[in-house]
Amino acid sequence: MVMGTLSQEVETVVIGSGPGGYVAALRLAALGKEVLLIERNKQYGGTCLLEGCIPSKALINAVELKESAENADKFGISFSGVEVDHNKLREWTDGVVSTLSGGIATLLKKAGVEVMCGDAKFTGSNALNVGGNNIEFEDCIIATGSSLNRLPEGIDQSVWSSADALKLKEVPESLLVVGGGYIGLELGLVYQGLGSEVSVVEFNPRLLAGADFDLADIMIKRVSKRLTEVMTESRVLNIEPTNNGFDVKISHNDEEFERHYDQVLVAIGRAPNSDNLGLENTKVVIGDGGFIETDSECKTADAHIYAIGDVATGPMLAHKASREGKVAAEVICGEKVEFDNRAIPAVVFTDPEISWCGLTERRAEELGYQINIGRFPLTALGRARAIGRTDGMVKVISEPDTNLILGVGIVGPHASELISEGALAIEMGATLADLTDTIHPHPTLSEAVMEAAEVAAGIGVHLPKG
Repeated sequence: MVMGTLSQEVETVVIGSGPGGYVAALRLAALGKEVLLIERNKQYGGTCLLEGCIPSKALINAVELKESAENADKFGISFSGVEVDHNKLREWTDGVVSTLSGGIATLLKKAGVEVMCGDAKFTGSNALNVGGNNIEFEDCIIATGSSLNRLPEGIDQSVWSSADALKLKEVPESLLVVGGGYIGLELGLVYQGLGSEVSVVEFNPRLLAGADFDLADIMIKRVSKRLTEVMTESRVLNIEPTNNGFDVKISHNDEEFERHYDQVLVAIGRAPNSDNLGLENTKVVIGDGGFIETDSECKTADAHIYAIGDVATGPMLAHKASREGKVAAEVICGEKVEFDNRAIPAVVFTDPEISWCGLTERRAEELGYQINIGRFPLTALGRARAIGRTDGMVKVISEPDTNLILGVGIVGPHASELISEGALAIEMGATLADLTDTIHPHPTLSEAVMEAAEVAAGIGVHLPKG
């Protein structure tokens, strides 16, 4: 590396230290590349670690523990005086984030990755500037992630974002969640579990519009009992701050009405961080929605610039970003790899959890596919009965002629863990027989995957097909 006061030459640059960026940097270093990682924040880990996946799951886990204690009387176990110390819970969550972020810093240091703090802006196809420092590179990976969408201009913006909600500054008596997607539902249920009366307003006809209806309906039925009000096919017209909260005007079926809430949480999606990068000085193409266009090797239209994670086309998921980070790093190092994964698991950490991978039933219908579906309800599963959680189901989608597994969907406890078997099956090109003939331990929740495959194959023992 040749360094000067205001200029620097380096083999590879990675912009962003999220689950895609830091993984790419570590993989490049492991393959012998000289790596400069540029991060605008003082902590490493990106949105997922600092204000997304990790802190939200820490809070979700705490609420689940509380509710398990409160509902244990059906097992003959009683607790009294279950209380939540919000300060200790906040300290626990912050500690989890700090520990993991520090772990990333240690990994980068041990790998010999140089880190520079600042905002990167391209000045050419092989050059960028960071706070006055000119950097020339051979290859660069853009891993700048995404940012939260805000309410339209004209509506008061002093409400919570999901990042604000994760700071747990207070637990309002009443909370309106604007957005019935996975972020809104997860955080809404956290605050309901901590004592808030939570209402949800959603523009679409259904909550969690991206999931198959049969999976989502099981979750919605349980969740709706915990929410104060669910307003679908509705939108927020105005939010007016008051001395003790917010007056919110809402439209539904061409009718307008007003509600008062102590706090409002906006969870209406995210947008890729592709602006303010100086990409106009490169050949990189930005497509619809602000996503950077890439090929199967994570390459952009500029030969030596790659893009991964939320800023690139595809689902905004941390595990997708990490996989892309490895692919981009290996391509840069001359290896013959590509991002050709057939199954990217999606998980919603509601109660019950929902997960799916591969082809969904709705997507199959849109594409005109002929499919075979096997469903197995948790009401028929021994382990689910034993733990008192029968509100769930596993569905296995296969190709009728070959029995090739095309998709798997799960709703129920630990769906986030169980979906990996489905992802592996799809990646390996497994058939129904591969699942039905694999011995699953008893009694476990994982047996439901095998049972659903048996139903699809027409050999169900505990739930014959039809």
